[in-house]
Amino acid sequence: MLGRLMRNRSGYILAGENQLFKVARGILTSPIIRTGGLILLCSAYIQGPLVKIFDFPSAIAEMQHFGLPTDPVYPIGLIIFELGMSVLVITGVYRWLGALALAGFTFMATFVALRFWELPVGLDRTMAENGFFEHLGLVGAFVLVASHDLTKFCHHQLRI
Repeated sequence: MLGRLMRNRSGYILAGENQLFKVARGILTSPIIRTGGLILLCSAYIQGPLVKIFDFPSAIAEMQHFGLPTDPVYPIGLIIFELGMSVLVITGVYRWLGALALAGFTFMATFVALRFWELPVGLDRTMAENGFFEHLGLVGAFVLVASHDLTKFCHHQLRI
């Protein structure tokens, strides 16, 4: 019966949704889906550094464009940071730390690179505004990853 309510550990669900829940849980909690999702979440933080490695002069030009220091140590540090934090998120070693570091970096970088409010109304402003809010969505996703990782860790430590 689809209209009848059933109680489970997390609250109430409609009867008939239980089977859908089991199928979805089986798929979405599989290691390959979880790892794939984490790789996709970190994809910009993998692709960006690789582009910088293979075209280092452009990495310096990008830093200059945004008014950041152009000494080569800064783009090198950024490459190491982005790749390193991505490795933490994907492998699960201090995943919460990597996720929070990328969330903080993305939050700050968004206000440096996507200041849509300074642009005149038009296509460029619309694209920058969309990018701004997409980046805030990434920040939220990384915060959720960190929260989930810490919650899982706490439950395991406390045997809840």
